[in-house]
Amino acid sequence: MLDSLLDHLARSRGIGDAYHDYRGELRAFSPATKTAILSAMGCNVTDVAAIEREIRALDAERWRSVLPPVAVLRPGHAGVVLALPADALDQPVAWRIAREDGAELVGEVRASDLGEVERRELDGRWLTRRVLVLPEGLPPGYHSLAVRTADGATGECVLIAAPSRCHEPDSLAGGRRLWGLAVQLYTLRSGSNWGIGDFADLREVVQRCAAEGAAFIGLNPLHALFPSNPGHFSPYSPSTRHFLNVLYIAVPDVPEFAECVEARQRVAAPEFERELARLRATEHVDYPGVARAKLPVLQVLFEQFGRTHLDRGTARGRVFDDYCRERGEPLRRHALHDAIDAHLRGQDPDRYWGWPVWPAELRDPAHQAVRDFEERHRAAVEFHQWLQWIADEQLAAAQQLARDLGMPIGLYGDYAVGVNPSGSETWSDQLVYRMGAGVGAPPDALALKGQDWGIPPQDPHALIAESYRPFSNLVAANMRHFGALRLDHVMALFRQWWVPVGLGATDGGYVHYPLDDLMSVLALESARHRCLVVGEDLGTVPDEMRRAMAEFAVYSYKVLLFEKHGDGRFRRPEEYVHRAIATVTTHDLPTLRGYWAGRDLELRDRLQLFPGDEIRRYVLDERVRDRAQLLAALDSVGLRPALAGDAEFGYGEALAHAVQLYLAKSAAALVVLQFEDLIGMADPVNVPGTSHEHANWQRKVTASLDDALGRETTLRLFADVRRARAS
Repeated sequence: MLDSLLDHLARSRGIGDAYHDYRGELRAFSPATKTAILSAMGCNVTDVAAIEREIRALDAERWRSVLPPVAVLRPGHAGVVLALPADALDQPVAWRIAREDGAELVGEVRASDLGEVERRELDGRWLTRRVLVLPEGLPPGYHSLAVRTADGATGECVLIAAPSRCHEPDSLAGGRRLWGLAVQLYTLRSGSNWGIGDFADLREVVQRCAAEGAAFIGLNPLHALFPSNPGHFSPYSPSTRHFLNVLYIAVPDVPEFAECVEARQRVAAPEFERELARLRATEHVDYPGVARAKLPVLQVLFEQFGRTHLDRGTARGRVFDDYCRERGEPLRRHALHDAIDAHLRGQDPDRYWGWPVWPAELRDPAHQAVRDFEERHRAAVEFHQWLQWIADEQLAAAQQLARDLGMPIGLYGDYAVGVNPSGSETWSDQLVYRMGAGVGAPPDALALKGQDWGIPPQDPHALIAESYRPFSNLVAANMRHFGALRLDHVMALFRQWWVPVGLGATDGGYVHYPLDDLMSVLALESARHRCLVVGEDLGTVPDEMRRAMAEFAVYSYKVLLFEKHGDGRFRRPEEYVHRAIATVTTHDLPTLRGYWAGRDLELRDRLQLFPGDEIRRYVLDERVRDRAQLLAALDSVGLRPALAGDAEFGYGEALAHAVQLYLAKSAAALVVLQFEDLIGMADPVNVPGTSHEHANWQRKVTASLDDALGRETTLRLFADVRRARAS
């Protein structure tokens, strides 16, 4: 009885029964796994009686509420399910829709005329669930629906009317093929930045690439990190995805810099200039050094802004106030988090590593102690709001420049799959995040113990209860200044591998999410922001996810190194699907040079990342075959180059040029070149499965912006790619 009740509750909360592993074998989730995941969700599963209470509570939510918390409507799917007493079917049901634009629609229908989808007895009374079909043509947006029955029962829900698919520029829908350049912004070198690529560098990249015919510039996630802990710098483990990493601010471009004598004198001091020269010259980004250089100067500029604009109520001061009002409570909470974090780390950085260990009264954003802190430290909170405003302004300026220069897409952003458990996003939104589990991946051939990424998951049940606002707000925040957005690990919209705290990744289990609803919200925000959506669908992609991506016009992600037939042949250019973005490699893979020379395999061997000698030998042999197959593929389209010599298996500029041009000939609508491959870099950005063993998210590119984008080989490649894309 216990196991059957546990299974019932688990299914009701989205937990799967089994999955097919990487060998194709069906593996059932154990009762211990289901129990642990349910506990992480906040369910009491200590005994039979407790589980029965949880099931009854879910039944009450579903059957005793006239309306669900949220209903999502799409063209051709305009029904909302009502829960009604079966003995009141002869009575009318009145409904009213309050549209987002202020208009209202009203109607009335007899309950017995509604189609029934389910019926059951609950506590001695029969209840029925019936579909209320609403008028077609409701404009896309976030509306509200209210219903009232003749006996006085009422219900309200958020009504999300979504378009049928995500935004797709007319040029792409019409078959045009575009190209762009991908940069890890922090890696860029220039004579003006302060040791880390910044938004001024981004504008330079936009200007140079637009002149060569590029349609977009791809970026790493720009999410906010931890200003008070600059040693935590992974863009895929951010503090929050609602806001931006303030270390990307180009300090001299802040308008207050020109007005502030103190800041200019500080920056012009010989010792400061020497420090900037050191920061620019380092092989890896010195994040703490960059923070020590930028944040104090930005503090001075903020104080200048307060004196000259806020205190005087100038037009610029009013723009800042408007930004704070527009971003609302999420901005307030993020700024509060960063102010509290800075305050406590200043007292004891070893003790106060994140909000889960803050004093108990500060862990709840709604607690009076947090409001008291805000009152006492108002200037510190406002400083962090101002930093976000400046970063937002500079990113917006880069996108506006791209549009002014005729780029059809402009900036192509990246949305990380999750956040760090100690960041402002989890602190601000504790109703949705489940800190008792982490998101990861089941075992596969190269990670036999599975993976736990340490990212707390959002509870799908809580997402529904919150009417999907946490998701829609996140998507909207990330589409503000992008013409395209990549969703990291897009399969997370369908299912996530939860690893309960205390269990290994092999003992995790899949939790399923309302895929079509989330895709509809994504489509609505995509249409509103006119933002193309790319889903990073590498690895095992469930059929449900493939169907949804095709249906909602979400572009696929194609990596040349993986695009092979079963016999090892590389996919020919014309065999690529059109609705996709194609790239030679990614931030999680070796550079083209590193791949060809086998540097990544040497590194994995040195770091003991192979699970065994058999797999190691297989991968080494496969690389030999892949080199031969890639040369054959190049030869098949008349691009086979003369190899450079014996060193690195003949890698040279001619080979790099041929491989990238091969990809440019593909049928994929979008093709992206990697900055590192323009200059022949060998070291990867990131080595999955490592933390301190490799300088992940730290190494800079080996050439300056001016050199890399101005050299003859780069300009020739851009010209050839432009011609290949246009043909």
